[in-house]
Amino acid sequence: MNSYTAALSHQQAETLREVLDRQGYDFEAKPYSLFAARKGKLTVTVYEKGPKVLIQGKETEDFIRFTLEPEVTGVAKLGYEEVHDAEHFAPHFGVDESGKGDYFGPLVIAGVYTDAEITRGLIQAGIMDSKRITSANRIRQLAAKIRDTPGCITTVVVISPEKYNTLHASFKNLNRMLAWGHAQAIQNLVAARPACPRALSDQFARPEILQQALQSKGLTLKLDQRTKGESDTAVAAASILAREAFIDWIDKTSLTSGTVLPLGASAAVIHAAREWVAREGPDALAKVAKLHFKTTESVMAKSNM
Repeated sequence: MNSYTAALSHQQAETLREVLDRQGYDFEAKPYSLFAARKGKLTVTVYEKGPKVLIQGKETEDFIRFTLEPEVTGVAKLGYEEVHDAEHFAPHFGVDESGKGDYFGPLVIAGVYTDAEITRGLIQAGIMDSKRITSANRIRQLAAKIRDTPGCITTVVVISPEKYNTLHASFKNLNRMLAWGHAQAIQNLVAARPACPRALSDQFARPEILQQALQSKGLTLKLDQRTKGESDTAVAAASILAREAFIDWIDKTSLTSGTVLPLGASAAVIHAAREWVAREGPDALAKVAKLHFKTTESVMAKSNM
């Protein structure tokens, strides 16, 4: 085992910091973390969100067995995961999206089927929520591992900006469109694994919207929604595949168009959109951007001056 993640309470995170300090770890700054520490080839990072600890290195398993569990959490889970969280290892679909908050690029929804054996393989491969992975290369490496995992069924639904703008005008609601995309991904997985009894997604603001989208497709499997759904391995794997497809689209379009399309919805995004409009014309913005964002007003106000 070279990678492991676990949820911690704030008190456990502070206890872990004290243990690492006592054991002579070197602390270092890391974005979005409460602290990060290294000793030899082992790194321990506690992220603010959660908080969660990420342990990486060849000594990961020993650290869990002899430090994390006895001195910090007080619970022996390593090797007993299927007892403590049987649902995690039971056959199910996980779905997640990428690009929802980015002005440029598509909305991507991915889905992954897992069972106990697949889940164990993905955990061993270091699969985790894509939002905690800042390297595009690492996203692509992990996506390849997911696709190479025996028995792992995947699907990726890419809604291009042009299609996105058409659908948004029809649905008039982002959550309804997102539910439609999730339902499409689940339908694709059901076609490959019709006996799978359950699907899991992150929590929708209005849970019934996704349930209605499934019913409209005649899908009757059990649907679970929960906050921090990415703690589930199937959902985490879906988040990685969705992110890979999103950054691949951004990179390819930036290269072929000659305009770098930044992520997010920042001032750099507005500048790039203005460059695009100046070169391609206002109507062409729909080919690369989600027009209902307020960013469009800023872009077009400058363009019309």
